[in-house]
Amino acid sequence: MSQTTVTDHPGGEPEEAPRGIFGRLFLFLRQVLGELRKVHTPTRVELVQYVLVVLVFVAFMMALISVLDLGFGQLAMLVFGEGTIAN
Repeated sequence: MSQTTVTDHPGGEPEEAPRGIFGRLFLFLRQVLGELRKVHTPTRVELVQYVLVVLVFVAFMMALISVLDLGFGQLAMLVFGEGTIAN
């Protein structure tokens, strides 16, 4: 059986002293800046490629949904008729 101290938590790292609201805010901002340093900014060529991929995908999805909508509309007309009232 392992022995743990009061200051240890399941992550294995000792807990830090409780921080006030400004300490937590400063820690948050420091972590945000650290993560922003890791961000890769795409080059112009990469950006153009990404935009083209998105536009092609959106055009494909629009065409697919339009064809399905037309097909289901024709199927509904076939099943339910033109919707006229018989006299």
